[in-house]
Amino acid sequence: SISAAFDSGNIEVVDIKDGCIALNIRDEPFTVSENRQHKQWFHFRALGVKDVECVYTILNAHDCSFPDAWPGFNICASYDRSFWFRVPGSYEDGKLTWSLKSEHSEVYFALFVPYSQERHLDLISKVSASDRAIVRSIGKTLDGRDLDLLVFGTGPLKIWAIARQHPGESMAEWWMDGYINRLLDPVDAVVRKLLNEATFYVIPNMNPDGSVRGHLRTNACGANLNREWANSGIYKAPTLERSPEVFHALREIDAAGCDMFIDVHGEEELGMNFIAGLEGIPSWGPRLQDLQSKFLSILVEVNPDMQSKPGYDIPGPEGANLAVCSNQIGQRFDCLSFTLEMPFKDTSYDPEPVQEWSNERSQRLGASFLDSILRVLPDLRSSDN
Repeated sequence: SISAAFDSGNIEVVDIKDGCIALNIRDEPFTVSENRQHKQWFHFRALGVKDVECVYTILNAHDCSFPDAWPGFNICASYDRSFWFRVPGSYEDGKLTWSLKSEHSEVYFALFVPYSQERHLDLISKVSASDRAIVRSIGKTLDGRDLDLLVFGTGPLKIWAIARQHPGESMAEWWMDGYINRLLDPVDAVVRKLLNEATFYVIPNMNPDGSVRGHLRTNACGANLNREWANSGIYKAPTLERSPEVFHALREIDAAGCDMFIDVHGEEELGMNFIAGLEGIPSWGPRLQDLQSKFLSILVEVNPDMQSKPGYDIPGPEGANLAVCSNQIGQRFDCLSFTLEMPFKDTSYDPEPVQEWSNERSQRLGASFLDSILRVLPDLRSSDN
């Protein structure tokens, strides 16, 4: 049997016959700003499959948000929901297909390693129970969930990091897991120095509703939160009615101020870690360019899983979309601000054949960012960086 009736589950059964399992990915609510319904995230359980050679086919893969992501994509699978490995996938005639002779009665499959709401709450409770941070709910989502903000340190510089505006990009919250757990370490000398010189504001999951609902891209009503940070010409944004997550977060950022901003995402098609920077915002100039270049070079030096090539086309002068989070914050506060993108597949320059890009590598990348932040901290508001 096939089931997706659990946290972040998403699949619809079309047919099961003789070990051949035909499936569809469920649509998300309509996204007005993009005039479409998104879908790509899947997460389901197959039960009663021990020693059975099963063939799984997602029939509507061609109609997903990023069909070009399927060639070369290998499916995440787990028997215990702890260790996840990859199963080779094949994309032909608009269908995504894979096969597995399961070693156990049940097996889980997903687009990427899930980061559950229960794990999120465990992480928040761990932070709350420590004496290292303050935990606050800054507002409610459309489904009534808390939007959690964690505050570490007392220093004058304000460092913000948010993740999972696109809920199916679960590697973003795994990144946060590594970042937050290192901030909790009382014997880490880098962390001690950082927390004396800066205050760290962290929103580990910007889109808990979409995460639980099994969405790739949107919140409970179909809003793409990373296009809700300013009026777009289509409608006013953000609003409590459509994008309360952004409304509450932007209010807090405005109140606290911002000297550096990280927005953590996942990238469906490209096999690399990269940052999308501030090129194209109206205030882009030598200061921000030098600061961004310096930070990126430090990132690559600190963690070889990072690389320096841009993943997306760089916009021309004043061509940046200010409804996109990192652009809006960079322009609003004249600060270092960027989107970090991690792959759903693997890094082409350092492949790992069993897990490919994984939750563990995401955690380690998150933790390593703190070394890079420490080295750039003196330059964030320096006039001669």
